[in-house]
Amino acid sequence: MPALIDVIAALDALWPPERAEQWDAVGTVCGDPQAEVSRVLFAVDPVQEVADEAVRLGADLLITHHPLYLRGTTTVAAGTFKGRVVHTLIKNDIALHVAHTNADRADPGVSDALAGALDLRVTGPLVPDPADPDGRRGLGRICELETPQTLAAFARRAAARLPATAQGIRVAGDPERTVRTVAVCGGSGDGLFDAVRAAGVDAYLTADLRHHPASEASQHGPLGLVDAAHWATEWPWTEQAAAQLDEISDRHGWGLRTHVSRTVTDPWTAHAASSSPASDDSDNPSGAPN
Repeated sequence: MPALIDVIAALDALWPPERAEQWDAVGTVCGDPQAEVSRVLFAVDPVQEVADEAVRLGADLLITHHPLYLRGTTTVAAGTFKGRVVHTLIKNDIALHVAHTNADRADPGVSDALAGALDLRVTGPLVPDPADPDGRRGLGRICELETPQTLAAFARRAAARLPATAQGIRVAGDPERTVRTVAVCGGSGDGLFDAVRAAGVDAYLTADLRHHPASEASQHGPLGLVDAAHWATEWPWTEQAAAQLDEISDRHGWGLRTHVSRTVTDPWTAHAASSSPASDDSDNPSGAPN
């Protein structure tokens, strides 16, 4: 069995920590470098449900996309929910390693996995990494559909192929607009609209679209917007990452057993569809919200 330090070295080669955003918190959160690793669990969020799953599985290493302590802390007391995660992992000899924006920028990265889940052909990064001479790394991906379809049909494709969440899929734009090219970005992507417009794509699929950026994007042109849940757009990366570690394990003869968490850690748990205002509202004849 490899030592944790050997596995981490392989992970850092896949997702070099120096490629993470300066504000990010990636790398190993806890774990003995010399401890043996035989079973690895991949997940999006380092929350208590996932830590408990790692314990039940008998994992030695938990790899998550989202950091546990993004903004730093002065305590890991078990009275806090993040501290309880740390205590659970350490008590059970489970290491925690994070690959966040360094995995977003990687080749393949988070958005490659998202494109793969949607059966899209990647033609290049949406925001290329200037340090990559091959022009393959960067944020987001520009993609092509094998067969053009309407925006409504593309949204149904996303709903069918991404993990189910309470939010489902939201769409902005003409449902009958023909979609041939798509930009995708796993996670929060409404900061990339300038790049999306420059790419000239027909639609943009990402998560966490806010009112004003989405409204402004709609005013700029006929771009179709497809807004999925944050967790759902990043979960495909866990399967891709597990496959990458499997390949490394086979090459080195490590015999690692990798697992992907299917625990839904999206924070939204229910969705209630809104109904049209009553047409006979005498106090509000316009039908506008009060």
